[in-house]
Amino acid sequence: MSEQVTVETLEQGYSINVLSDKNSPGLLVAVLEAFDELGLEVLDATVSCSDNFQLQAVGTGQEETMDAQMVKQAVQQAIHFWSQSNSVIDDAPHQ
Repeated sequence: MSEQVTVETLEQGYSINVLSDKNSPGLLVAVLEAFDELGLEVLDATVSCSDNFQLQAVGTGQEETMDAQMVKQAVQQAIHFWSQSNSVIDDAPHQ
């Protein structure tokens, strides 16, 4: 699965875009959990989960030391961990 994460700093907060060539159950939850762990409050979001996965969100955070790169890394790490746990489930023997 290939994904693209872009984060831009806005006057107050961040514009976050996540695009994946594949939609799988749990991906949206993983990304939202990453936002929560960062303390980001989602002000507006658009999500498409048809053939691929696309999330466009605007969020603000309380943490003054946080920057766009930290947000991007946290989202990428969440997707990576989600992908790893999802592939373990996919590779498990079926009874």
